[in-house]
Amino acid sequence: MDTTTKTAAPRQHLSKQQWISRSAFCFGNVGHSAFYGVMSNYFIIFVTSGMFAGLSKSVANRLIGLITGLIVGVRIIELVIDPLLGNIVDNTHTRWGKFKPWILWGNIVSGALLLVLFTGIFGLAKVNWVLFAILFVVIFITFDIFYSFSDVSYWGMVPALSEDSHERSIYTSLGAFAGTIGWNGLTIIVVPIVTTFTYLATGHRTEGPAGWFAFAAIVTLLALLSALAVCLGTKENDNIIRQSAKQKTSIKDVFSAIFHNDQIMWPALAYLMYSCAYVVTNGVLFYLYKFVIGEPGHFWVVGVIATIVSFFVSPLFPIFNKYVPRKWLFTIGQCCMVAAYLIFIFGRSNIYVMDLGLVLFNINCAQLVTVLTLTDAIEYGQLKSGQRNEAVVLAVRPMIDKLTGAISNGLVGWIALTCGMTGSATAADMTAKSIRTFDGMAFYIPMVLALLSIVIFLSKVTLSEKKHAQVVEELKNELAAGNGAEAVEDVSAAQTTLTLLAPVDGKVVDLASVTNEDGTKGFPGKGFAIKPADGRIYAPFDGTIKFAFSTQHVFEIESAAGIGLVVHVGIGTVNMRGAGFNIHFQEGQTVHAGDLLMEFNRDLILQNGYDDIVVNFLTQPQKVQLQELRLGDKVEHGQPIAKAEYKK
Repeated sequence: MDTTTKTAAPRQHLSKQQWISRSAFCFGNVGHSAFYGVMSNYFIIFVTSGMFAGLSKSVANRLIGLITGLIVGVRIIELVIDPLLGNIVDNTHTRWGKFKPWILWGNIVSGALLLVLFTGIFGLAKVNWVLFAILFVVIFITFDIFYSFSDVSYWGMVPALSEDSHERSIYTSLGAFAGTIGWNGLTIIVVPIVTTFTYLATGHRTEGPAGWFAFAAIVTLLALLSALAVCLGTKENDNIIRQSAKQKTSIKDVFSAIFHNDQIMWPALAYLMYSCAYVVTNGVLFYLYKFVIGEPGHFWVVGVIATIVSFFVSPLFPIFNKYVPRKWLFTIGQCCMVAAYLIFIFGRSNIYVMDLGLVLFNINCAQLVTVLTLTDAIEYGQLKSGQRNEAVVLAVRPMIDKLTGAISNGLVGWIALTCGMTGSATAADMTAKSIRTFDGMAFYIPMVLALLSIVIFLSKVTLSEKKHAQVVEELKNELAAGNGAEAVEDVSAAQTTLTLLAPVDGKVVDLASVTNEDGTKGFPGKGFAIKPADGRIYAPFDGTIKFAFSTQHVFEIESAAGIGLVVHVGIGTVNMRGAGFNIHFQEGQTVHAGDLLMEFNRDLILQNGYDDIVVNFLTQPQKVQLQELRLGDKVEHGQPIAKAEYKK
């Protein structure tokens, strides 16, 4: 191999707007996630401990049961409602885009209604609890719909911020990382804020209604500031793909796509088991420290530990994943969770041992592993059925999170009622039976779910990193063979011939001489290869970028007449999963001959043991013939290298 002139792709620097956009989107989920934590966990705690102070226990428990059942029912209904809300958002057309109005107004309306709920609807239950129940139903449903508008818009905005799959993964990772800060930060501040403001209002350091209202108000303000940051700091891309998207996916289509793609269904089921365990346990940790251990003042440590651990686990995940397959990272995380449950059950007499349990409980990559596996399932589904279902992948995890949130709300309310952890009860009021009931629902059942998630992932999730690379290569081979390519429509005589320019500097070689990853000679399809002398790829003709795999090493460009050319950088480079590749285009973008489309790090490719040869093949070999190919010549990018002509 001639590697004397190999070059490394220069590092791509972010523009000021990119820094602002990423930072704004990241901060957006701090408040958004904190707001979700208040409504999903701490509102139930407020309901069971402070909302009905002054009412008889029988009436209070009846209202607690009503509210708990309503919240569970609404969350389950949301599994069907969310796609409908998404359709409304998708049909929104304003000068601010389709997402920002719903993000802002969704937060304003839901924030205002949450504050009303944290007043106990201004104490109406003490005057007329029947009227209170009716109004609560109306207010909570309205509140939840507007929150869902905001939630669907925030995560649905990611594809509109960038068409680059790597850039989308950065936005998603930033949002998820910020979400852990918002969610776990509540655990740190909830007790100090609630007790401090209750003391200011009543003179008693306890968790009273005034303190809960102040807590809700502070988080609501944070959510509004976060929403404003997203609205002011991000910009939706208005491109050909978004302009041409008119068809909507029905609910039937969404669920059909899930159940016909086993590598969406099984990872989703494993994640459901994990998420149920994690969310339920998180929902009852406050009860554990207040009623079982009798140390409510130590509860803030739960959030501190979770936040610190997340600062290490999320950023280090890509490094771990270079050496450890995803399935084992998932398994290790679940085993840590099981160990944490054993500590929560048998080590609670020592508060520092409990801290160790909290560390183990939060050492988990399940969410990241699931997102990456589902993303890989896009290509898997395309190979299996010929269809790409990005929308389904984007919808699966949020749907699971809402389902587990519903389950958590129901169990937390039920545990509080069954174990007597309501009203003014304290740790001294707990009986051995109530503690056993609490342990069963809070730890034993979640521990079984964590173990089930391991079994499902190891036995049913077959889409490993290696298999995904094989899937991508199979898709590439099908494209090279012309399988699945659309038939060329009749075109005018002036459009039947297309001059192909060299996309990269180097020596032109025959596809038959290319050595494949398995050692065999001959790359399938009709086209040519170039042994590169440089790490830059340029547009070989005027056309439109049709697709780019998430691995970033391959893309298709199609001329106005319908002639498609796939540019594939390297042999085996799919296994690098995007490392060393920088793309300078968006899917659906119109480009001109000579535009810089990609930079790739030749040194990194060779260091990983792969060939850096650039393979170019026509997507419709049966319909198009290649003429005047300059085999053996050394060329510079932009020089004519061949002609592609429709067969007569």
